Amino acid sequence: METQTQPVREQVTPAPGTSFLVKHYPEPRLRADKLPKWHFHPELELVYVRGGHGRRHVGSHISHYRDGELILIGSNLPHLGFTNRVTNNEKETVVQFAENFPTGEFLELPEMRKVKELMYRARNGISFYGTTRTVLGSRLERLIDLPPLGRLLLLVDILNELAISTEYEELNAEGFHLEVETHGFERFNEIQEFIHTNFARDIPLDEIAGVAAMTVPAFCRYFKKTTGKTFVTYLNDYRIVYACKLLADDHSTVQNVAYDSGFNTVSQFNRAFKKHTGKTATEYRSAFKLHVRGGIPE
Repeated sequence: METQTQPVREQVTPAPGTSFLVKHYPEPRLRADKLPKWHFHPELELVYVRGGHGRRHVGSHISHYRDGELILIGSNLPHLGFTNRVTNNEKETVVQFAENFPTGEFLELPEMRKVKELMYRARNGISFYGTTRTVLGSRLERLIDLPPLGRLLLLVDILNELAISTEYEELNAEGFHLEVETHGFERFNEIQEFIHTNFARDIPLDEIAGVAAMTVPAFCRYFKKTTGKTFVTYLNDYRIVYACKLLADDHSTVQNVAYDSGFNTVSQFNRAFKKHTGKTATEYRSAFKLHVRGGIPE
């Protein structure tokens, strides 16, 4: 894979006569089967993925979603895309809007207080689950068929419902400390691309420090300050999320999943997997199968 050496700032341009952008992808099998770019944009982003499972990588948070996703991403919060041909989702809807949507004056109205608070909380990324995900996700999909004013009114209503929901998880609970407009983002982007290409093998600290053009002690301080995690913990989290995908696809034994995910021993993998997910790999695979069949939820 060609290593990406510059941060990607996505340009968000609403259609003429509209104040925000709505994108709908009804046929994921036609999407390019490649790693989505690690990118950011000043606009907030609300994404609904109907069905499927894949990686959720927002800021320093890495986890595995299943049976769809509804997520709100704050301004300038780096993230990867959530779908491609192998996520097996039915469709995806993406809405991008400015920090002061719909206007700064409108946000200051007392009726918009909770929505304004939601948009502030989104700086760390928020994933919604349960009824909130299914009901509001379905409503979000309707935006693509509405005229501009109808879209505006429905989006404001959806944001209000999200603001009062209790069915959510804050993804970067301790914050994501990287200032994306500085050289720090470029450095972190290079580290992230290197991890993606090499996570299945041992990555010594001196090697990854060299990618960042830093000494090992300086790199360890930088990485912990940036992500809130040590490099080893972050790398293991990345590997576990990849393992979750392999287990959900059910194409390999647990032992092979462990080695394919970059762990040297099955016992090391089992300890890391249980710590990250709260389940053994076998329990996770069984729970996933039940969930897909409409059985016991996670």
